[in-house]
Amino acid sequence: MCGISGWVDFERDLRQERGTAQAMADTMACRGPDDEGLWLARHAALGHRRLAIIDIEGGRQPMVVDEDGRPLAVLTYSGEVYNFGELRAELAARGHRFRTRSDTEVVVRAYLEWGEELAARLNGMFAFAIWDVRREELLLVRDRMGIKPLYYQPTPAGVLFGSEPKAILANPLALPPVVDADGLRELLTFVKTPEHAIYRGMHEVRPGQLVRVSREGLSRRRYWRLESHEHTDDLDTTVRTVRGLLDDIIERQLISDVPLCSLLSGGLDSSAVTALAARALEEHGAGRIRSFAVDFAGYSENFEPDEMRDTPDMPYVHDVVRHIAPDHSDIVLDSADLMDPAVRAAILRARDLPTGIGDMDASLYLLFKAIRGHSTVALSGESADEVFGGYRWFHDPETVGADTFPWLATPGITRYGGLGTLIDESLLRKLDLPAYTAESYRQALAEVPRLPGESGPERRMREIGYLHLTRFVQILLDRKDRMSMAVGLEVRVPFCDHRLVEYVFNAPWSMKTFDGREKSLLRAASADLLPRSVLERRKSPYPSTQDPAYGQALRAEAARLLDQGDVAAAPLIDLEKVRAILDRPADAGGSRASLERFLQLNAWLEDYGVQIGL
Repeated sequence: MCGISGWVDFERDLRQERGTAQAMADTMACRGPDDEGLWLARHAALGHRRLAIIDIEGGRQPMVVDEDGRPLAVLTYSGEVYNFGELRAELAARGHRFRTRSDTEVVVRAYLEWGEELAARLNGMFAFAIWDVRREELLLVRDRMGIKPLYYQPTPAGVLFGSEPKAILANPLALPPVVDADGLRELLTFVKTPEHAIYRGMHEVRPGQLVRVSREGLSRRRYWRLESHEHTDDLDTTVRTVRGLLDDIIERQLISDVPLCSLLSGGLDSSAVTALAARALEEHGAGRIRSFAVDFAGYSENFEPDEMRDTPDMPYVHDVVRHIAPDHSDIVLDSADLMDPAVRAAILRARDLPTGIGDMDASLYLLFKAIRGHSTVALSGESADEVFGGYRWFHDPETVGADTFPWLATPGITRYGGLGTLIDESLLRKLDLPAYTAESYRQALAEVPRLPGESGPERRMREIGYLHLTRFVQILLDRKDRMSMAVGLEVRVPFCDHRLVEYVFNAPWSMKTFDGREKSLLRAASADLLPRSVLERRKSPYPSTQDPAYGQALRAEAARLLDQGDVAAAPLIDLEKVRAILDRPADAGGSRASLERFLQLNAWLEDYGVQIGL
């Protein structure tokens, strides 16, 4: 995994702009701690920070492919292409000669062979930019599910782009960091509108999208989208197909020239990934899979069930460890770790936006930081809930029937990220967040591909699946990417393989719940791999600390901020509402999320010099 950046300007000589191009690339240093590179031409500047995974010596970037000493195309690339071996063989048969073993060279040569049609041939997670020297055109490409991020901002004479907003903001030509009314609405509503980057004038390349920039202007095209097809396989065949896909996916995603591990939570998803990886490595005589789990000091001993979590993770983690015998480590955190100012600053810097999930961001960041001391690549169970229908709200008739995004209609979910209760009332009326949410929901529903004659529960559950696979999953993939790349750890997401997503999306809901439970197909496909306790465990989200000391530390920090009297968030937040929270008992419901978001919003406004343009 890596960080990319770049600048195209048809009215400047960018060979004279090395300092600015370097500054853009330097913002990606955490994403790529192993190497750096810069390529400059008259109208294009490409930057790269490398996290070396495959072909450590040969995969340096930006990578130039030339002919008779003349450059043809230049690539700056982040991600992994898991079918690069097959593509390499096909390209070699067509006459291409390779200088390296890297998937990077396969991508740039695939472009020379197939042009922008290369995107549909790639299996993997990726975000990249190719400068076609012959045509003086830039091509931006993002993977189908949006696992890897890619942002851009058009300029009067070209474009700025980067893996994260900070790369764009480092260029003096970038628009200042302004968030207007729609940006605030997007920030607060938890709807994840495709292509919306919150900052005015900035855009996110949509998953499965190409963006082309030339002298004629900028154009966009979708090269992939979810489609509906009649599912003709019976249940047994469907379970076998899911298992066959998972075996192939894990086999491909184990390829690495650096140490690799698995994230293990004791849930069905991560346990299946870990078990499949353990079996594949054993078959190849490659030793045991390394695995890691996160826990909080005293969490299991003092655990209290809540609306989303029935049980702590650790008993199930250790059941899996006993069952498949990985080389396992528990990473134990306490409240002081979660409230460390350096950790909170690193999280905000990683996200570039106040979209964090409080202690769950902090613990994920610290888990990844600890793992990075042992491994460079980690396999994750992320996205299985979206693919197989794992969330509890998939199975609640009232939530399924609600005329909105299901995750916003679920009891126990803090709407508007906890800030809705603190926003100034006059601003809330102006923003009209319910109307914005409703319009976003209508736009998402209008995209859903439906089968002719499909109706009733099957039609509705296809809609629910689509909303999760195109909206909700983006929120979690963004979080996983930012927290892992902040410490230079590559996290792979097997359940986002587009072949699996397409197949399971089209399986009937009755088949996805054939055993009367969530994720029936995944449970059946991995039944021979896992202990009974994990197979029978009910879905439980990523853990959140229950230590009262964490909430007390939040309250103390918020009180100090109010006492200072200079609160950057004051134009947006009714500070009397914050004081009212602090006057209530510490265990009053709902206050923790509100304080977490308030503190992060204030830090963002201060650190990024953000202007609110209403």
